[in-house]
Amino acid sequence: MKLIDGIDRINTLVGRAAAWAVLLMALIGAGNAIASYLEPLAGRRLASVALDELQWYLFSVLFLLAAPWALRENAHVRVDVMYGRLGVRGKAWTDALGGALLLLPFCVYAVVVSYPAAAESLRIREISPDPGGLPRWPIKAVLPLAFTLLALQGLANTLRAAGELRRGGAS
Repeated sequence: MKLIDGIDRINTLVGRAAAWAVLLMALIGAGNAIASYLEPLAGRRLASVALDELQWYLFSVLFLLAAPWALRENAHVRVDVMYGRLGVRGKAWTDALGGALLLLPFCVYAVVVSYPAAAESLRIREISPDPGGLPRWPIKAVLPLAFTLLALQGLANTLRAAGELRRGGAS
């Protein structure tokens, strides 16, 4: 189905791009740690509040924007006590009902709750309260975007599971 394939492609591209945040976080963290270590030798502050905050932002981006990709790849955390013992049809029912009754409503709620805060942060051009900190509105904008992408992936997975049920997958 084109809709499912399109959602899968979008979340794969976004997730792979977000995965680069790991490398950037490591480089920024190492650089800032080295700078902190060298401060006594330099006699002045070398580490940066902005770099600390950027590392935090990258972790948020990684976690939030890679989650839909992890759901797509079935790499998310799942309590597998019963699910692993189910047949194809039982897993399809679990995925369809879990997506429709739990994941999608939660994602819609998260978008509804996070969007006003993100919009207000953008409106006032919110910045960090720390001297030398970064603007806060870009990272707050990631939250409704991430839950929208997660909802879309949940929809794709739910439709995929429903298709499996229509085809009458083996038990």
